[in-house]
Amino acid sequence: MSEPIEPKAKVLFRVPNEDGTAEVETLWATPLGDDRYQLDNSPFYAYSVSWQDIVYAPFRPDEGFPTFERVMSKSGNRTIRVLFDLPVETDNTSEQVMKGLIALGCDYEGANQRYVSVNIPSGVELESVRQYLIQCKATWEHADPSYAELFPDEM
Repeated sequence: MSEPIEPKAKVLFRVPNEDGTAEVETLWATPLGDDRYQLDNSPFYAYSVSWQDIVYAPFRPDEGFPTFERVMSKSGNRTIRVLFDLPVETDNTSEQVMKGLIALGCDYEGANQRYVSVNIPSGVELESVRQYLIQCKATWEHADPSYAELFPDEM
């Protein structure tokens, strides 16, 4: 007999913009009870959260979703995001960068062929990934940990 499929939920994240507005991102998650959710995908806009983190997100009627308040438990995964000039296609430079990230032990989700959220598992050195992307002259950003979390003295 097969296992029952666990229900999924969407957890809402508000990502502040510099002008005081906010972007909304919803991430798939597995409900764990007591307003706790385990994230089932990598963020494309939210910072300081990664795949499989457990977050506290009570349902907010005004939002219509469980809404992120805080991380309760880190998974050990980290997130960076890469923006490509060329869409990732067979044998182009963008695909070569992605193949290199995979060879380092990373996996990814693509918002589209130019914008990718890269998961760095706990066994992969963040510094190795950083140095690889710098060497490739890629356009990328720290998402979890954020740049400000990594380099607070530079902010």
